[in-house]
Amino acid sequence: MSAISVKNIEKSYDKGAVKALKGINLEIEEGELFGLIGPDGAGKTSLFRILSTLILPDSGSATMMGLDVVKDLWKIRKIVGYMPGRFSLYQDLSIEENLNFFATVFNTTVKKNYHLIEDIYVQIEPFKKRRAGKLSGGMKQKLALCCALIHEPKILLLDEPTTGVDPVSRKEFWDMLGRLKAKGITVLVSTPYMDEASRCSRIALMQGGNVMEVESLSNIIGKNNMILYALRSKEMHRLLKDLREFSGSLSAFAFGDEHHVRLSRDEEAEELYAFLLHRAHEMVNIRKINPEIEDVFIQLMQEQHS
Repeated sequence: MSAISVKNIEKSYDKGAVKALKGINLEIEEGELFGLIGPDGAGKTSLFRILSTLILPDSGSATMMGLDVVKDLWKIRKIVGYMPGRFSLYQDLSIEENLNFFATVFNTTVKKNYHLIEDIYVQIEPFKKRRAGKLSGGMKQKLALCCALIHEPKILLLDEPTTGVDPVSRKEFWDMLGRLKAKGITVLVSTPYMDEASRCSRIALMQGGNVMEVESLSNIIGKNNMILYALRSKEMHRLLKDLREFSGSLSAFAFGDEHHVRLSRDEEAEELYAFLLHRAHEMVNIRKINPEIEDVFIQLMQEQHS
């Protein structure tokens, strides 16, 4: 039995004008650290709110540890820990008071389940009397995770938990998720950050309410073969425009301080270089590279809309 099973889930807003989810299918096994990767508007939050029993799907079905999200909502809330994207704890309560409150809601105590949160809580315990509203982003994140774990859930739903958090705290948070996975907790986490995909057992790439691909990161990159080159020149803005006008270019996008261009065959690289020199580009640097998850995502988006 899958820990999370989603079958043909659809959800619309504004009387059907906005289609947030378009027939989503997912099977997530027990103990997986599974990532939903995609930009804002991909449908990630809508799916989380359905799985956490906060909203109803328009059609389709979903189960959590075999429990139906519509019929068994009260049972599901006992086995699921949910951390929404926006910090939702009580700002005027201290760290300690928030944690005790959530433990009481689930008829347990911090002492009883302290082993679940110990390695996280020790990092914020020195500030346990501080109000939640006065915490840094990283500390708020750790407190929210402690509150989601305190009732010993079998499944954790984490909706963009690292958005707006500094890089060090992001790394620490993903290290914590790895330890939770090792304890057998199923973790479903969403993120707009493509680099976090490598920390997941498997990922689902989402865009516009659709799941474009479900696999491990290495398998997704491996089976989406592409001929890819990175380029730089003296005038980067004009370079991108000209790359898109080159007849052999399948796609061209800015990636940090370089541009990535996808070609249909390697022989076109020399033609591209000559094309750019003809367009009076100076200091042209071109090199073949291996694709990253962002490159695959863009390719899948193009295929979806072609």
